[in-house]
Amino acid sequence: MKKKPLKRRKLATRKSLQNVRQFAKLATPTGSASKFLESLPDVLAAKALKELAAAVVKARRAKRPVVFAFGAHVIKCGLSPVVIDLMKRGLITALATHGASAIHDYEFAAAGHSSEDVAAGLKRGTYGMTKDTAEAIGEASWQAVENDCGLGRAVGDLINREKCKHRKSSIFAEAARLDIPLTVHVAIGTDTVHMHPEVDCGILGAASERDFEIITEVVSKLNRGVWMNVGAAVILPEVFLKALAFNRNQDVKLDNVTTANLDMIQHYRPRTNVLERPAKKSFAITGHHEIMLPLLRLAILNEEKRKTRKR
Repeated sequence: MKKKPLKRRKLATRKSLQNVRQFAKLATPTGSASKFLESLPDVLAAKALKELAAAVVKARRAKRPVVFAFGAHVIKCGLSPVVIDLMKRGLITALATHGASAIHDYEFAAAGHSSEDVAAGLKRGTYGMTKDTAEAIGEASWQAVENDCGLGRAVGDLINREKCKHRKSSIFAEAARLDIPLTVHVAIGTDTVHMHPEVDCGILGAASERDFEIITEVVSKLNRGVWMNVGAAVILPEVFLKALAFNRNQDVKLDNVTTANLDMIQHYRPRTNVLERPAKKSFAITGHHEIMLPLLRLAILNEEKRKTRKR
């Protein structure tokens, strides 16, 4: 076959996806956090981080919800102060988590430490056998049902009522103090306290069911708001999907929701149930929580400051 001349063009006329204006700038060790954020290249995850921060600030300026759905790893990585600060600033308006977070948050608040050595405890038959943790969660579940407040609020109230030594580092206690919804979605059999006689799983389930009602109400107001899924691979993406499904069945308008998934790897359910199926705009940011969440907080505060200066 006789070859035709190639159809070619000049580089200057070709449209490209990236350009040098997006390149990183060189921040200095003595520079400000704002300068560091501005130094990040305007591509891929760095761009997504800044756009997510802008979406959070935009939602709050419009008085729309920003929901932080998180797994227990966020607490175990020592990030409670980061989350609490955003709550105090009104930049997180509701939270959702599962049973393991309630356990770790209570233990850190009460004793200043948590997260036992599973392998060693499993060999000795001592893993998960912490009596006072089970007593606390058991009591909170009864209080949740009695007061019709949900498990998350009851755990926070218990930590505050007992004046736990480290309660200022407790996401649950701070949510209760600020009267911010914090819901706990329990999967029976997945948490250590479910093995203990102090925990009635029927009562625990009823408390968690009330929390599902609460988060469904939160989701009903999520249009033009933001839902962030942070370190939750299965339970919370499913909870979000069902809360969304219920509201759409009730003809609630939810066609303009921004979502994000921040995790060390991108899992199937967060990708499909949080990013792809429900959202008008979504962000997938991959990285270790102990690095990415402090960065996200700085990006949000920097964006808020930038918007305030423009006024």
